[in-house]
Amino acid sequence: MDYEPVIGLETHVQLKTKSKMWCGCANAFGAPPNTNVCPVCLGLPGVLPVANEEALRLTALTGLLLNCTVSRHAKFDRKNYFYPDMPKNYQITQYDKPSTMNGSVEFEFGAGMARVRITRAHLEEDVGKNFHFDRTSGVDFNRAGVPLMEIVSEPDLTSADMAYEYLNALKDILVYGGVSDCDMEKGMVRCDVNVSVRPRGRKELGAKIEIKNMNSFSGVRRALEYEIPRQIETLEKGGKLIQSTRRWDDVAAVTEEMRTKEHAHDYRYFPEPDLMPFQPTAAWLQEVSRRVVELPLARKQRFMRDYQLPASDAQTFVWDAALGNYFEGIAKQAKNPKAAANWVINNLRAKLAESGVALGDLKFQPGAILELIELVDSGKISGKIAQDVFAETFATGDAPARIVEKKSLAQVSDTGAIEKFCEQAIMANPGPAADYRAGKMAALNFLKGQVMKLSKGKANPALVGEVLERKLKG
Repeated sequence: MDYEPVIGLETHVQLKTKSKMWCGCANAFGAPPNTNVCPVCLGLPGVLPVANEEALRLTALTGLLLNCTVSRHAKFDRKNYFYPDMPKNYQITQYDKPSTMNGSVEFEFGAGMARVRITRAHLEEDVGKNFHFDRTSGVDFNRAGVPLMEIVSEPDLTSADMAYEYLNALKDILVYGGVSDCDMEKGMVRCDVNVSVRPRGRKELGAKIEIKNMNSFSGVRRALEYEIPRQIETLEKGGKLIQSTRRWDDVAAVTEEMRTKEHAHDYRYFPEPDLMPFQPTAAWLQEVSRRVVELPLARKQRFMRDYQLPASDAQTFVWDAALGNYFEGIAKQAKNPKAAANWVINNLRAKLAESGVALGDLKFQPGAILELIELVDSGKISGKIAQDVFAETFATGDAPARIVEKKSLAQVSDTGAIEKFCEQAIMANPGPAADYRAGKMAALNFLKGQVMKLSKGKANPALVGEVLERKLKG
């Protein structure tokens, strides 16, 4: 029997706020254990939570970025469970009335486009973190109470690779929107995977297996590549799958059962009595909507359409938004946007990485790149000379035309001068000259190189080729 996987993801994202969800403690990474804490985030008796308005804004903004409906009436609930890293022994979250719902994410997959529906993006608080040593264990509550957004997808994913691409697309949207830095190494994005298999074509879902707390997108892909065949093999051998929770062992590359799955009633949800329902006004939502940005996929498609860039160049400017903004400032004035993209990607980006200079600290104006392109296109300097000119422009801030004039770098296009260089190259290299006359075309490139050396790179390469061929054939 042919089986197909059905996959849904629950992605937990740490929001980009200065303080925690219910108190003024810093939402920061790297502080010594249990230093960013107070009676509120430690859940001590008698304290009351106060909602972080920026976290509420970022959740609504996420809803707008993901094409969700932003609810005009949302509320917080208590989700009760007892873990050592849960200071209150319950988590404040949203259950039946979340802040946003019914959205979608579109992304490139394979040779086309894919669309995954979003069930909800709701706001909650993070818990602490357990540490286990040789003989003891400890818990760090610095992360407890940090604003956390849970983005729940519909079971629209059909493969490990599709899940991986969806997660990357989702991350790009959240980073672009300023919702989260999504730094995986700092635990800012974590993912629970829900996966089942069923006979292909059947509508009924199989038993849902949840894989908890994945902390890398590649880990999600690898876990699915193991778990899907495991479930299929179990069914093919006549076994039965039951709803359960498993963990991913990244070293052994296997999933292991932790427990049979709880149901919603096991958490004993009830409305949070210390927080009023959240009812955003039209004015508040209007303010949030001003923060909506162009999505990464739309940006890529626009760069390809408006500036005739290949997909690889457009994707580079999506991954590095600041570099893309710099390019666009030039491209709007460029006769040849593709040439501008080449200089920004291949030359400017390399110099920035090599020197450690920030894009905002460049010594030259963006128009210098347009000036350099014009010098090359007009034939005044060669592409090789242009590389040297750009390096000096980057280092000194001098305009390319000024450097060319000051160093006498203008390209030699005088036919008489080029003929002399060609004659010298042919006389000094009789072997390659004879090879070319014997039909070995590669010898011509060698001779061109010799001419360029004699002219110190200033000879017009096109004229060099023409003159060499004429003299060799003659």
